[in-house]
Amino acid sequence: MKPNYEKVPTVPTASWTLLNRRLQDEIPFEWHHHPEYELTLTLNSRGHRYIGSDVQRYDDCDLTLVGPNVPHSWCSAELIEEKMPHVALVIWFSEAWATSLVSLFPELGQIGNLLTAAQCAVSFSPEIAQELRPTIEGMVEQGEAERLVALLHVLIRLTQDEKAYRIVANDDSFAAPIADDSRIHRVLDYIHENFAQPLAIPDLADMACVSVSAFHRMFKRHTRSSALDYIAKLRIGRACSLLMEGSTVISLISEEVGYTSVAFFNRQFKALKGMTPKEYRKLHGHHFR
Repeated sequence: MKPNYEKVPTVPTASWTLLNRRLQDEIPFEWHHHPEYELTLTLNSRGHRYIGSDVQRYDDCDLTLVGPNVPHSWCSAELIEEKMPHVALVIWFSEAWATSLVSLFPELGQIGNLLTAAQCAVSFSPEIAQELRPTIEGMVEQGEAERLVALLHVLIRLTQDEKAYRIVANDDSFAAPIADDSRIHRVLDYIHENFAQPLAIPDLADMACVSVSAFHRMFKRHTRSSALDYIAKLRIGRACSLLMEGSTVISLISEEVGYTSVAFFNRQFKALKGMTPKEYRKLHGHHFR
C-alpha cells in the first residue's frame, strides 16, 4: 500500500506546528508520510506503531521522533482510561528549521546528531518520556514564544537520553542505539545494504580493522546485540514489510531476505516476532489492502 502524502498545517505566526489530537473511539490506521520531522507523544492508548516496516506495540506515554518522508501510522487497540480519549500530541518541524537552529546556535549542536539518528525514527525511553510529558502537555496552553522555548528544552533533553534507540532506515526493523564510532557505522552501512546476502563475521571484522574477538565486543557494545542477531533482525524486518504489503508466497519471501531454509526462516521469525509469518500477515496485512 502506498502511503498518502499529508500536508502538515502551518500558521503564519509560528515556525513549527503542534497538534493536540484527541480521539474517543480509536486512533485509526492512516498510512502516510510528510517532509517534516514528527515528534509524537501518545497518551491513554495502547496499540501498534508502524514506522516503515517496523511494527512495535506502544503503551501509555510513548514518545517517538519520525524522520522526514518516512511512512508511519499509529493504530490503537484499547483505551487505558475508558472515560478519557486517546491523545496524540504531535509536533512537526521542518528539516530546514532544525538545521538553521544548529547552524545559528553552536550550543544546540547535539540536536544535529539527534536529527541524523532520526532519518528513520528514534524511540525514547519511558523515563525520558515521563519526565517530558508535563512539558509537552503544557505546550497546548502556552503562547507561541513560550511554546518555542519549551520545544528547545524538549529537544535538548532528548539528546541526553542514553536509552533512546534508533529504528534504522532502509525498510528494516531493527532498533539500534545511537552511536558515533565511524568503524561500526561503516560495518552497519554495509550490513544494511547486503543483509540478504551471505555475510561472514571475519570479513566484517576486517572491514572494521579489528580482530574477530574485538569485533564481537565492539559490535555488542554499540548495538546491544551480536552481529548474527542483528542480521537476523534486519532480514526478519524486511520479511515483515513484504508480508504486510503484498501476497508473495512465504517461501519466496524467505529466499528474498536471505534464508535457504523455509523451516529455519519460520523458526527465526517466530522467535523474533512471537508468531509465524502466516499469523503476522493475517494480523497486520489487512491495514495495507
